[in-house]
Amino acid sequence: MNVIERYAITLPGTPGTHAPPRVVTVALSGRLGADGRPVYADETGEFLVQISADGIAEPLVEQPGPCTTKCLHAVPLPGPR
Repeated sequence: MNVIERYAITLPGTPGTHAPPRVVTVALSGRLGADGRPVYADETGEFLVQISADGIAEPLVEQPGPCTTKCLHAVPLPGPR
């Protein structure tokens, strides 16, 4: 099975501010989560997620804002980093 190297993750805007969603690119970090799935990180290394086969990004640490685990949509990105 081929592992996708990069994903775009859509983060919702802050409620009540009418802020648009923000898109963050994550790439393979070289680490594996407790369940053996690859861990993806943004360029700062602070936003860490695992991505399910159906395109759901699950943050590994609690993120600020209204979103809870398993509510982030991940879209595969083509090509190298």
